[in-house]
Amino acid sequence: MPQQLYDLDSAYGSQAQLAALLGSLKAAGVAPIADVVINHRCADEQDDSGRWNRYMDKVPHEGPSLAWGSWAILKDADGKFGGDAQPSEHAVAWTGAPNLDHSNTQVREGLTAWLSWLHTHLGFEGWRFDHAIGYSSRYVQGYVDRTTGQHALNVGEVWPQLDYSGPGNSLGPCQDGARSQLVEWVQGAGQRAAAFDFVTKGVLQEAVARCEYWRLRDGAGHAPGLIGWWPAASITFVENHDTGSSQRHWPFPEERLAVGYAYILTHPGLPCVFWEHYFPSDEAGEELRATIDALMQLRRKHGITSTSSLTILAAEADLYMATIGGKLTLKLGPRWELGTLLPDDAHWRIATCGQDFCVWELKEGQEAGRGGSVGTAICVGPIRARRDSGALL
Repeated sequence: MPQQLYDLDSAYGSQAQLAALLGSLKAAGVAPIADVVINHRCADEQDDSGRWNRYMDKVPHEGPSLAWGSWAILKDADGKFGGDAQPSEHAVAWTGAPNLDHSNTQVREGLTAWLSWLHTHLGFEGWRFDHAIGYSSRYVQGYVDRTTGQHALNVGEVWPQLDYSGPGNSLGPCQDGARSQLVEWVQGAGQRAAAFDFVTKGVLQEAVARCEYWRLRDGAGHAPGLIGWWPAASITFVENHDTGSSQRHWPFPEERLAVGYAYILTHPGLPCVFWEHYFPSDEAGEELRATIDALMQLRRKHGITSTSSLTILAAEADLYMATIGGKLTLKLGPRWELGTLLPDDAHWRIATCGQDFCVWELKEGQEAGRGGSVGTAICVGPIRARRDSGALL
């Protein structure tokens, strides 16, 4: 709920402490990314009709003023904020605070100056665009190019509408509509940002919760999320602060979190690890952290990246198996008898395992020779050149 954008002193700490933290992260080789909320901004004062649409600029700073009026706000259907700007055809309204008009040059200049300040004065190296579905992705290209530059790692929170046309309003077997929405957003942004792969999350947690692992292969033999179409543009995750945590909005089955991480940390795409899962509040979470550690080490050891090859060996009700990059083989599901799918001991060894998952790694000096359907991207672009050998945290 941003208000005075240049005021970074809060209950979390001071601006000076934040700058010191970012400096320490960068010294340790960590690129800090800011969660920037630029779809909306809370006003400071009400107009004569009691609508919150007057902005003050209380913190001295260089660049354009952020003292805005109703002209900076998109017109809402019920007139709650009294915005004067016509809404864009791309905008998906959020009712919690006034939605900003990104087509307005003064608004864009003010936001660009603020992002540049976060980059040059504080040290942020990339952006997570909050509620990026609320404004056209074409503006993202300008915000990136004029601040951190097009080779920075950026990601948009674009939450598409998944298809729940299955029996009993369950998740439908085809999610191409939602995948297309993510692809169009990334393309509209000039490929300056990837997108959170909400489709992979939705399909994966449905497969895990219902023991319907057939969902993990689409009709063309690819992975069913964005990673099946454009893995270099996919930021995969099992949970974030909007879906799980205290909000409990769309949570992944807690008892199967390790299964979810086994999937995203071995597969193409750029995996994102949720803070609460890696820094648990009690000892019960230490086992999950150890699993995440083991999976991240395997990913790095075998050079798995966002564009590594994916060969799906099986996708059935109680079993999913795939080989990634020719170096890792993953098994999900409760089935024990694997028959000819069982990796042979001469070439493979078990690297890590847990309830309903197992990962084999190729032994040194061996070559994998497996059949199956190979998932490839339908399009690739500049995003491929960005950092993708590790995991986001």
